[in-house]
This record gives sequence, structure tokens and C-alpha cells, in this order.
Amino acid sequence: MVIEGLDGAGKRTLTDALTAALRDAGASVATTAFPRYGASVHADLVREALHGEHGDLGESVYGMGLLYALDRRGAADDIHDLIVGHDVVLLDRYVASNAAYQAARLREGADSDVVRWVRELEIDRFGLPVPDAHLLLRVTPDVAATRARGRAEADTARARDAFETDDDLQSRCSAVYDQLAAANWLSPWHVIDGADRVDAVDLAKRLLA
Repeated sequence: MVIEGLDGAGKRTLTDALTAALRDAGASVATTAFPRYGASVHADLVREALHGEHGDLGESVYGMGLLYALDRRGAADDIHDLIVGHDVVLLDRYVASNAAYQAARLREGADSDVVRWVRELEIDRFGLPVPDAHLLLRVTPDVAATRARGRAEADTARARDAFETDDDLQSRCSAVYDQLAAANWLSPWHVIDGADRVDAVDLAKRLLA
């Protein structure tokens, strides 16, 4: 199961709360977050490029998309093992994140060539497992930006990157996420209002029903 949303939407908070609620309900749960900063050379290259390193790499839509995909390819075996060993596997960002952001960067939609490329690369070629469901934690771009700024101010190690500081990109990405959800891209999508605190216990009950 994948949790998607804008930078600052509250994905990590929801992942932690939902993990606790699912475990309290008796389910065994494993979690993984992408990009895997500090654990994957491809993820680290992403972070460095988003902070202005490696020349014009950060400006390349397909170059950055490939690095995100390679980060997940490196985790593919681990994900398969987690699926076998647990009732629920929660992924904080996954393939849809790559599709949404790269389409938004090109000012295109969910039916664009880059979205098809992401699916063919990550699912068909790299063999990443298709998620059972997506949870789209939906907040307005303004709310997400405010939360991201607050997070960066509270934790100097999480300075906002080039994507997070681009308000127009975040707005376009929000629209692509909505399109992916409406199309049930890859698997069923469930849209959750993230403007207020999400009732993780109720959500866990619904997911396990």
C-alpha cells in the first residue's frame, strides 16, 4: 500500500500513525520511504542534484526520473521480501510519485508519454511490484508549502530542495495526482483529506475490513 502526496502533505506523519494503528489491530506492518536518502547512491544523487550539484542534472526530467526509478529498483528484492513476510507493507512514495512529478515538470498530465515511460520502466522493465492500493493524502499546495517550510525550520538537516520551493510545480503536481487518482493508475486510489488530522485508527479499520 502506497501513501502519496505533495511535499509537506504529512505522508511521514500518516505513515507512522497508520503503522501504529494497524499493529494495534493485530496486523504485522513494514514500512519503507522513498527516496532512500543515505541508503542508496541513486537517492543521494537525487538529493544532491536538487540542491544544485552535478551541473544541469537536476534540470533533466528523464535523468532525474531514471535516478528515482533506480533507487526503487535497488529496493525491489527487499520490497518483495517484505510483502511475503508481513500483512501490510506501507510505502511512503512509490512509482506514482515519479510519474506525477515528472509530468508536472513537463507541464503535462496523467496521460502523457512520461507517465507511460515511468510505468514501463519501473513496473515492466524493473519488475517492481504493483501496489494493492494508493492513499492520496490531499492538501492544497499552500498548506503543503507551509508545512514544508515549518519542517525545514525545525530540522536544519531537511532544508527544502528545488522541487519543494517551486510553488508552481507543486500546484501542477497536485493536479496530476488528482488525475492519477481519478484514473486509478496502477491500482485503486483512495483520496484522504489531509487538511486536518487524519483518524488513523478509523482508516486502519477500513483498510483491514
